[in-house]
Amino acid sequence: MKGLVLSGGRGTRLRPITHTAAKQLVPVANKPILFFVLENLAAASVTDVGIVIAPDTGTAIREAVGDGSTFGIKPTWILQDTPGGLAHAVKVARPFLEDSPFVMYLGDNLIGARVTTYAEEFAAGSAEAKILLKPVDNPSAFGIAAVNGQGQVIRLVEKPRDPPSNLALVGVYFFRPSIHDAIDAIKPSDRGELEITDAIQHLLDSGAEVQARTIEEWWLDTGKKDDLLAANTTVLDSTCESSNAGQVDDASVIQGRVNIADGTVVQNSRIRGPVVIGPDCRIVDSFIGPFTSVGKGTTICGSSIQHAVLMEECRIEGIGRLEDSLIGRGGFVHGNGAGGPLRLSLGDDSEVQV
Repeated sequence: MKGLVLSGGRGTRLRPITHTAAKQLVPVANKPILFFVLENLAAASVTDVGIVIAPDTGTAIREAVGDGSTFGIKPTWILQDTPGGLAHAVKVARPFLEDSPFVMYLGDNLIGARVTTYAEEFAAGSAEAKILLKPVDNPSAFGIAAVNGQGQVIRLVEKPRDPPSNLALVGVYFFRPSIHDAIDAIKPSDRGELEITDAIQHLLDSGAEVQARTIEEWWLDTGKKDDLLAANTTVLDSTCESSNAGQVDDASVIQGRVNIADGTVVQNSRIRGPVVIGPDCRIVDSFIGPFTSVGKGTTICGSSIQHAVLMEECRIEGIGRLEDSLIGRGGFVHGNGAGGPLRLSLGDDSEVQV
C-alpha cells in the first residue's frame, strides 16, 4: 500500500503565520504537524509516500522532510500547480500511485488513532474505499457521511445545510485504483474544485462498497489559530513527559510535566506543565503556564505566558500576561509588564510593543 499526503493549499485560515510558512509545518508540542502524519504512516508500514506540495511552500516542506529517513519513509514529491481540490490532488498523483491501493492523509490533520489497524483491515477486505469518521457538534462545516448498521457508507455530502448525520470525514481515506475512474467521471463543484466526496459518492452510485470506521480517539483540524491551540493542548496533555536536559537554578520551581531540552537555561522562574521547551532557550524572571510550547532559541524575560505556541527564536519581554496566542518565528513582543491579558496571532518576524 502506498501513501499520499496532501501538503499543498494556501492555509488562508491560519494567516498571518501562513504568509511566510506552510501550514503543515506549524508546530504542535514543538513538532511540525506534518511529522505526526508521516510517523503515523510509517508505523503502519506505509513507507512509499507521495507528498503533494504547492509551488510557494513546497521547498520548505522538502527541506523539512529531507530524504524521509528520520521518519522511516521514502518520499516522492508531487507538484500541484493550483489548489484544485482533494480529488484533483489524487489526479495529479496518478503517475506515482499507478494501480496500487493507497491511503490518502491530509497533512494538516491530527488524529489520536494509529492507522495501522485500519490499513490492515482495508488490505484484507474487498471494499473499494474506506473512510475514517468522527462525531462533531457542527456537521454543516464538514464533509458528512450517512452510514448503515453494517458500517457501510450510504451517501456523502460536503458541508450540508441539512446534515444526514454528525459523522465527519477526518481526512484519512483508503482507496483502490477504482477511485481514479470515479474522479475522471466527476465535474468541479460550485467552488470550482474536484471534491473527493463526489468521487466517493460516484463509487457508491456505481454499486461499489465503501466502508466506514468511527474513531474513538481525538481528531483535530488545525486550520485556524484556535484549532491549532486546541491541538497543542490535546497533544501536550496526552504525550508530554517530564524531562530536564537544561539548567534550572535553585530559585526556579518546576511543577507537573515539563520537558526542557538541552541548552535551555531557567532562572528565577516558575513553570507549570504540561509544557515543552525547546533547546537553547532562556527563561528569566517569568511564569510559563500549562499548555505552552516554546520553540528553539526563544527568550522569555519578565513575562507570564500560558496556553500559547511560540515558534523558534521568539522574544517575549516585560509582558504581564500572554495567553491564547500563536507567535511566529522570530516574533518579538515587549512591554512594561502591566496590562490585562494579550491574545495575539503574529506572523514570522513580527514585532509588537504594548
